[in-house]
Amino acid sequence: MDFEHSAKVLAFREKLETFMVAHIYPAEEALMRGSTSQPAWTSPSSWTSIELTEDLKDKAKAAGLWNLFLPDAEHGAGLTNLEYAPLCEIMGRSPFAPEIFNCSAPDTGNMELLARFGTPEQKSTWLDPLLRGEIRSCFAMTEPAVASSDATNVEARIERDGDDYVINGLKWFTSGIGDPRCKVIIFMGKSDPGHADVYRQQSMILVPRDAAGVRVTRMLDVFGFTEAPHGHGEVTFENVRVPAANMILGEGKGFEIAQARLGPGRIHHCMRQIGAAERALELMCQRVTQRVAFGKPIAEQSVTLERIAEARVAIDQARFLTLHAAWKMDRSGNKEARKEIAMIKVVAPSMACRVIDMAIQAFGGAGVTQDVPLSQLYAWARSLRIADGPDEVHRNQIGRQELKRSGAAAASHGRTNG
Repeated sequence: MDFEHSAKVLAFREKLETFMVAHIYPAEEALMRGSTSQPAWTSPSSWTSIELTEDLKDKAKAAGLWNLFLPDAEHGAGLTNLEYAPLCEIMGRSPFAPEIFNCSAPDTGNMELLARFGTPEQKSTWLDPLLRGEIRSCFAMTEPAVASSDATNVEARIERDGDDYVINGLKWFTSGIGDPRCKVIIFMGKSDPGHADVYRQQSMILVPRDAAGVRVTRMLDVFGFTEAPHGHGEVTFENVRVPAANMILGEGKGFEIAQARLGPGRIHHCMRQIGAAERALELMCQRVTQRVAFGKPIAEQSVTLERIAEARVAIDQARFLTLHAAWKMDRSGNKEARKEIAMIKVVAPSMACRVIDMAIQAFGGAGVTQDVPLSQLYAWARSLRIADGPDEVHRNQIGRQELKRSGAAAASHGRTNG
C-alpha cells in the first residue's frame, strides 16, 4: 500500500487549501447567519438559497475545484477514492465547504447513482444539471414507522399502473427537500412486496420535486440546527404518478442500487469527519495557548496536553484506516471492501465526536455558541453515527465477516473446536 500523494493530488490540495483560507473560512459567519435567519423550521416554503453560497460556487468552478468526487474523468476530476480522500478531508473542515465545491451529500451519491445506472434520458434531465450545480436533489429512503437501518423494512409502495408508477408512503430525514433548488427526489419503495427474495422487493424511482401529491409535512431540526435552506424533511407521497421511464435500472433493483450508492457515500462522510476533527484540534490548540487559568496557560495543564495527544493519535488512526478502505475500494471494488468501509464508518464519526467534544471543553461557554463552528461540527458528527447505517449495524457486519474469516482459517489449518 502506497499512500504517497501524486503530483496531481498535491496540486489540487494546494488549490483547495488556498481557496478555503481565501474564501470559505472568512465567509463562515455570514453563511451561518444566512442559514439561521431562514423562516420557521416547520415549513420550508419561504426558504431561499444563500446568495453568498452561489457566488462562492462560481469562484470554485472557475478555479477548477468542481465535482472532484467523481472518478469519471468525463464529468469529474477522474480521481480514485484514495486520491480524493485528502481533498474531501479539507472540505470537511467547514460545514459549508462541500456544497460550494459541488461535493456534498446527498447530491454526490445521487450523481454517482445516475452516472452509473441512469438511462441517457435520465442523465440528460437530471444528472447534467446536477453536475453543473444548477439544481439540487434529495434521497427518500428512511421511514419513521419502521427501523430503516434494515432497508427490507421499507413500507412505501411503488405500483405499476399502465405507463406510469403510482407512489405512496411517508418518508423522513429526506435531506435537501427544503432547498428551493431541489428539483428531483430519488425514492425507494417496495414494488414487489411478495417476492420470495426480500432483497428484490424494492425499487428506486425518480420523482420530480413538484409532482402532484408530494407534500412536506414538517422540517426536522437536528440538535437545534435547521440547516436551512438544505434541511431534513418529513415528506408524504400520496398517489404520486410518474412515468415508467423514471424507474432506475429496473424493478427489484433498489437494494442493489442502495448498496452501490452508500459505499462511496459512507467513506466520503468519513473523510470529511477527519477534516472536521483536524479543524477542531487546531482551534483547541489556538485557544489553550491564548488563555490563562490558575496562573498558567491552559496549554500547560497536564489534562490539556493529554487531550491534545489523544486527539492527534485518534485522528491519525482514523485517517490511515480511511486511506486503507479507499485503497481497498480502488483495488478490489466496493463489495470486496465492505468490511473496511464498515470499520471506518464506525470509527470516524465517533472519533470526531470525541475530538470536537474536547475542543468544546477547551473553549468553555464559547464552544457551544455560534462564535465558533464546533457545535455545528459536533451535531454533524453525532448524526453520522446514525446516518447511512447506525454503528450497531456496521459492527454486526464486521463481526459476521470476522467470524466467517476465522472459521475459514481454522478449516484451512485442519483445526476444529473440541
